Formats: sequence, structure tokens, C-alpha cells
Amino acid sequence: MRILAYNWRDLTHPQAGGAEVYLQSVAAEWVRSGHDVTIFCATVAGRPSEELVDGVRMVRRGGRLGVSRQARRYWNREGQGNYDLVIDSVNTRPFLCPSFVKDTPVVAIIHQVAREVWGYETPWPISLLGRFVLEPAWLRRYRDVPVVTISKSSREFLEEYGLRRITVVPVGWKSSVPAISIGRGHVPTIAYVGRLSPNKRPDHALQAFQLVRDRLPDAQLWMMGCGPMEQKLRGDAPEGALLRGHVSEQESRARLTRSHVLVATSVREGWGLAVTETAAMGTPSIAYDVLGLRDSVIASGGALTAPTLAALASALVDHLRHAHQARPGNLHALMGGVLPWKDVADAILRTAQDAQPVDPCVVRAR
Repeated sequence: MRILAYNWRDLTHPQAGGAEVYLQSVAAEWVRSGHDVTIFCATVAGRPSEELVDGVRMVRRGGRLGVSRQARRYWNREGQGNYDLVIDSVNTRPFLCPSFVKDTPVVAIIHQVAREVWGYETPWPISLLGRFVLEPAWLRRYRDVPVVTISKSSREFLEEYGLRRITVVPVGWKSSVPAISIGRGHVPTIAYVGRLSPNKRPDHALQAFQLVRDRLPDAQLWMMGCGPMEQKLRGDAPEGALLRGHVSEQESRARLTRSHVLVATSVREGWGLAVTETAAMGTPSIAYDVLGLRDSVIASGGALTAPTLAALASALVDHLRHAHQARPGNLHALMGGVLPWKDVADAILRTAQDAQPVDPCVVRAR
């Protein structure tokens, strides 16, 4: 099968996140299964316009705003007739593939709805326009398109927007990589992994850590990630907080294994891939009780708190005081709610079997 996937970014983009990990992981599995896969995404400084990554053909055209226009142009000039399936990855502003892909099945992957994120990432009044006008209008275009999402929470909100053909396919994990069980040391250690952007609320993690230090003076915080808030966070960082910026996968795995707990403070998530990846290291998570994190943290045996600094700090202190007594949990229990990436990739293709274009006459008759 010849598969074309549209995604705003790829893993080499400085703003890449869980959505890019998800798509690249399933795309690599499709290639291993004998499929021909292309990912179309925005340009990245210092990267070629086309290259092979894990056997996946990467096509990069257009910037942050121009990538959508270039996506349509690519389809009209090079894509039409050359692909058997189109994957439309929706990240806030969608590509709206159903509006220009007419003769090829389309499956949309929608990790989450933005809603509150608009208020954290865009200024007023764009935030109001995005949340109450643009996002509802965009998502209604996918009403009769087969949609894959990654959690029950996301499915419920997509249904509120009128989407009718939704399948929950969990995130994946590298089943060939066992949990690492090395000693965690005696210094109470908290880890944060993610974009340093407003909707992830890394400032809450830092402020809660300050409260933790009042009660556990030797505690330390390792923050891994970069983003627009990085400079301010570095200026606000108390003693014991280490901001590592962007780190390699090897360093991330090592630090997560040595940490006693991961902290997650997002406004909302589709799932929270960092929670799953950290569980694979045998490290639990404590997170705000918000959509998406509610799914992943419970599935991996972590703990949820009210989205306040006091509640988060208290939960972290309680956990760290007893962390030396904890033993690594059963890997299958820690990885609850997720599948090997091969199973995720296969499940998406099964959804594609129902992705034949909808007859517009039938739609009008409903």
C-alpha cells in the first residue's frame, strides 16, 4: 500500500512532540510491513527538502503557516493517483484533506481537541475565535471521516463536535526495550519531560518543586525539554532545579530511570506519551487530573492531583518520602492502556478499510 501522511512537523522540528513520535513510530512499522510511506510536513532549518528516515520518505515544504497551502499543492501536482491512503494528522489547525482529496480514502488522526489550549498559546481575541469558531468549524469537516484518536477522553470531546466515526487506538511503546532497573539513589528526584510552552505549564512544575524543597531540602528536579518559556524558567529556577534543555534519548532514558517520579502539569493532553515512556523505565507519574493525563496516569498506575500547586507539591512530597520503599512494578501493569507500535500501526490500517470517500448525496440526506 502507498500511504501519504500529512503532519505539521516531523521529529527533526524543534517543536516536535508526542504527535510526531506517534506518527513516525507507526510509519516505520508500516515500512517494515512492506508499505511505501511518505510524510509531508513543514520545512526545518538545516534539513533537506526530501530524505529517508527509518525507511519513510520525508517531504518538507512550506513554513508554519504555508505548509497547509503546500500540502494541497503537493496533492494536486504529485499526490493524486499515486497513493492508496491519506493520513490527515490534525494538530489544532488541520490540513482539511477531505476538502481536496476526493478519489482516495482519508483517515484522520486527532490526538485531542485544543479548547483551553487556545487561551494559553494565542492572544485574545484570537484565543476566543479559535476555541469557539475556528476549531468547531474545522472539526465538523471530519464529521463523516474515519477518525483515530488515542484516548476515551479525546473521543468524548470529538463526539461533542459531531464526529461520528471515531476509533480509539492507544499510543504505543517499544516492546523490545525492557524497563531498566538500576538503583535510583538516595536524593529525592523529580523529572519533567516536555515542551517548555504555556499549555504544558512547566512553571507549575517549577513552583511546586519550590514548595517541595521547603519540606524536603535535598530534593532535586530535572527538567528536560525546550520551548518559548525556557529563558524565563532558567531565571526563576530555585536551587536544586536543573534545566537540561533538549536531551538525547539516551540521556532522557537514563535520567527517567534514576528519577523517583515524573511530574506532568499540562492543561490537557490527548494521552500523555511521556507518562507511558517513563512507565517503561519503571518510574511512576504524578500529574494534574486533566483530560488525557487522566487516562494515561491511571493506566500506568500513577497518581492524579487537583490542578493546584499545593495539591501537586503535597502529592510529590508524600511520594518522595516513601519512594525508597517502592520496588519497580510489573512492566505489563505499568504499560496498561498502550500497545506495541506494531499493533498500533495495524489497528490504524484496519480503520482505513472503512475509509472510502463518503457519497455527498448521502451526507445531504442525513
